[in-house]
Amino acid sequence: QVQLVESGGGLVQAGGSLRLSCAAAGSIFSINAMGWYRGKQRELVAEIISGGTTNYADSVKGRFTISRDNAKNTVYLQMNSLKPEDTAVYYCNVNQISPVDGYKYHYWGQGTQVTVSS
Repeated sequence: QVQLVESGGGLVQAGGSLRLSCAAAGSIFSINAMGWYRGKQRELVAEIISGGTTNYADSVKGRFTISRDNAKNTVYLQMNSLKPEDTAVYYCNVNQISPVDGYKYHYWGQGTQVTVSS
């Protein structure tokens, strides 16, 4: 199993910034991708794939930056120019390929609340 510990959520005024962190621990073999999702529908916000490729939701491009520290198995989401519509619970996601059965397994953090006031 892989455990994910998130931190960095909170309350901020519109135009402000927050930085989310997510550290992975446990049975880590070879992480394929790390990312952030938000809301009940868990829509993709940003992800970073092994090799460094990044993908962003159109709504956050130019404002959010995802980065990854492979040595610490940690992913960060720097959120700038926050808007009230960014308010949501943000979930960290990590997926890796099992060396036992070759399947891709997804793991989720507990979620961290981000609230942007107008």
